[in-house]
Amino acid sequence: MAAAGLLAGYRATCHWSSIDQLSLLGAVPVSERVVRDRDRITGAGVTSGIDFALTVAEILGAEVAQEIQLQMEYDPEPRYQAGSPRSASPALVNRTRDKMRPLIARRRAMTERVARRLAKLSDTKRAYLELRGGKE
Repeated sequence: MAAAGLLAGYRATCHWSSIDQLSLLGAVPVSERVVRDRDRITGAGVTSGIDFALTVAEILGAEVAQEIQLQMEYDPEPRYQAGSPRSASPALVNRTRDKMRPLIARRRAMTERVARRLAKLSDTKRAYLELRGGKE
């Protein structure tokens, strides 16, 4: 969504290892499992995808979301309190980040490339609007 320019000016979240990249694409990074800002909903990491889905289901009502939760038997009892940089030990976070460093670097390079393209598109649109006297 951010790469498509759909999160510019919106609060958003994603996996903890890339949350700093959201600002490159105009989003306002928020370290939460699910972030709902106006008509946009974003989720972080794999398991927060279930929370994300239940948030989307709430559009149809809390009862519908609860039925879906029951059908999935989504009743988390994590074996370890290490599912987030907020709950994992600093040593574990650092060790994991070191292992993920090549992936994070590739992801960041791609995000920076997309951000440059979005900036060019923005410049092009601005120039177009100036030519049209501010009218689309």
